[in-house]
Amino acid sequence: MTRLELLSPAGDMERLKMAVLYGADAVYLAGTSFGMRSFAGNFSPEELPEAIAFAHSHGVKVHVTVNTMPRNGEAACLPAYLEALDNAGADALILADLGAFTLAGKYAPHCQRHVSTQQSIANYECAKAWYELGAKRVVLARELSLEEIREIRAKTPKELEIETFGHGAMCVSYSGRCLLSNYMTGRDSNRGACAQPCRYRYALMEEKRPGEYFPVFEDEKGTYILNSRDMCMIDHLGDLMDAGVDCIKIEGRAKSAYYAAIVTGAYRHCIDDIAAGRDMDPVWRDEVEHISHRVYSTGFYFGEPGQYVENSRYIRDWQICAIVERCDENGLALCSLRNKFPEGAELEAVGPGLRPFPVIAEGMTDTEGNPLPEPKTPQMRFYLPLPKPVPAYTILRRGVDLSAK
Repeated sequence: MTRLELLSPAGDMERLKMAVLYGADAVYLAGTSFGMRSFAGNFSPEELPEAIAFAHSHGVKVHVTVNTMPRNGEAACLPAYLEALDNAGADALILADLGAFTLAGKYAPHCQRHVSTQQSIANYECAKAWYELGAKRVVLARELSLEEIREIRAKTPKELEIETFGHGAMCVSYSGRCLLSNYMTGRDSNRGACAQPCRYRYALMEEKRPGEYFPVFEDEKGTYILNSRDMCMIDHLGDLMDAGVDCIKIEGRAKSAYYAAIVTGAYRHCIDDIAAGRDMDPVWRDEVEHISHRVYSTGFYFGEPGQYVENSRYIRDWQICAIVERCDENGLALCSLRNKFPEGAELEAVGPGLRPFPVIAEGMTDTEGNPLPEPKTPQMRFYLPLPKPVPAYTILRRGVDLSAK
């Protein structure tokens, strides 16, 4: 079995810190140009070196996405941008465009070159061709089965690393190549601005009956005929290792810091259990149920996942309440509020390397020491006594059904 590298999303500095502290081996992020997630926070030229330095100080690598398909008017900006990423200390660049890939070899010589899933690499000859051009790693198409991945591993140079997606949202079409968003909204899915029209509810209208809508059913369950499930491979980490996968990637640069922390922590503990020959601790397996998600599947690894046609809503059973900034040896935690909660609320704490445990919100005070029956103002700081000391960036959450009705 190979040792799986855990690659986590970092949409901004808070999400990067969460991913790093909760156990990522590497994070992937974008600068302000050439990245496939326009609506993630992303990193300015000033923030990027700081982000890389923080990750490196914790032994975590940084992969920067340069995976849009640049137009003529943008190509001239690539050399300077690639040089800046190289100077900032990026460990790898995730590239899709062949021109950008070639320029990266010249202008970012200290960065490994990884070929993005945008290239839809689906066979060993394609993977070998990229290796011969200088790629250190290929990110395979999400549409491959485990057996196809196993064959690619067997028929490519062992020096070529293989990365696959293991958790998160999936495209209804070939990853990143769908033009539905472009056609319907003018937002380019290949340039990081997909409007996700595959999640919409559709009806049929006959030309001579304007305004009269007929439901479109895939089966008796509903009308969300293009809606994909989310991927979750946490129960099959041993299968990925056995197939020779080098890196498992968590999707979600546009998702919350809570998502980055909880999913990273869950996979970290489960990967470590499998690598050590232990049974997975069910406490950590259960953590992926504590984040906002659509109905899970195993993607295409074991056959087609099928569409989820009942609705396009997220399952949201937990709400983040606060983040611990620091905590003394007696368990008195200085917290930053995310969502209000009252005195006496039943909370749960989970942190970097910290198993979830219950907390009753009692004895809260503001920073001046005044009693605080209910912290309400977002980002406000307050004190909360905890049953035991916890590390910084511990999350306080509570069970609340926030799923759309």
